[in-house]
Amino acid sequence: MKNISILGSTGSIGVSTLQVVEQFPEHFQVIALAAGRNADLLINQIRRFRPRLAAVMDQELATIVTAALGQEDLQTEVLYGPQGYEQVATHPEIELVVSAMVGAAGLLPTIAAVSSGKHLALANKETLVIAGEIVMDLAAKQGIRILPVDSEHSAIFQALQGNHRHALRRILLTASGGPFFHKSRDELASVTPQAALRHPNWSMGQKITIDSSTLMNKGLEAIEAHWLFGVPVEQIHVHIHPESIVHSMVEYIDGSVIAQMGIPDMRIPIAYALAFPERLPVQGPPLDLFRLQNLSFYPPDEEKFPCLQLAYEACKRGFTVPAVLNAANEIAVQAFLESLIGFLDIPRIIRRVIEKHNPDERLTLDAVLSADAWARQEAAHEIKKDRA
Repeated sequence: MKNISILGSTGSIGVSTLQVVEQFPEHFQVIALAAGRNADLLINQIRRFRPRLAAVMDQELATIVTAALGQEDLQTEVLYGPQGYEQVATHPEIELVVSAMVGAAGLLPTIAAVSSGKHLALANKETLVIAGEIVMDLAAKQGIRILPVDSEHSAIFQALQGNHRHALRRILLTASGGPFFHKSRDELASVTPQAALRHPNWSMGQKITIDSSTLMNKGLEAIEAHWLFGVPVEQIHVHIHPESIVHSMVEYIDGSVIAQMGIPDMRIPIAYALAFPERLPVQGPPLDLFRLQNLSFYPPDEEKFPCLQLAYEACKRGFTVPAVLNAANEIAVQAFLESLIGFLDIPRIIRRVIEKHNPDERLTLDAVLSADAWARQEAAHEIKKDRA
């Protein structure tokens, strides 16, 4: 029995993680859950999994959750805010923390989990994007494993098993291409948030779905892979694969290419991270290659989707530049979702903010947090200036 905690239990990854737990109750016990503002779903999760702790964003929500549970004999302590999230990440009974909060908000709870010696199942890619060097050094000092949950990084992790890293030539990171892969740049100028949220293959949260449509998600994943696997970003190549069957590949110096394939179902990489090194018989239809017959691959169009190149440039510059990239993107994506800017304005805003940034070469947690806060203000200013 493995005791787990889930940061971001009401998001798409958190919900899928609990589905895996529900299928294998003899393998996993939920000790703590952390959510944002979705109090109703969290209440249902508390009733079903009976954790020791639960945390929400603020005191008002904590009061709502506590009142809803009323006199039920659940014995769940409801916490809130940064301290609540930290306790969910560091409870002494926890062996593995699933980090699935969205965006930079997941950084501090994830660092708290690593600092307290918890093994990590990482779905919050932004943690490594903005503070990869800090987090990986801390994990090495604590002697803990960081197991990838994203389907692409899980695929890479699996393809690397049993092979020497010095024999690696490059990582082939696959991307679905999102809903606009076949649209022209002129057509992209008028796409709506509703259209961008209709991902062809995956069911995900709003922010990551927009990132997928701009290819920023793939850029963030390239930075994450750089830190997770210790590979120069120049050796990480993105390939558009609309079918989302090959989740990523690894090429070795002898010309061998190892791919991990499967249906697009996040429960598969989640279960692998939770049970590693074991594999669990996850319910779902098997991959039928005879029915699919064709698997296609295309190069990314960086002129049409400049966010990908922005991410590579930020990774190469290093220091606090990736934190600025991520923060500006979060603000721009939210503005697009609120119809304050157009789809093509997202990379324009990000580039302007990065160009204004004077990187802090003292890569400390304080420097990262300062750069993140600065970039959010600058991105909001650029959006306001454009709308004036």
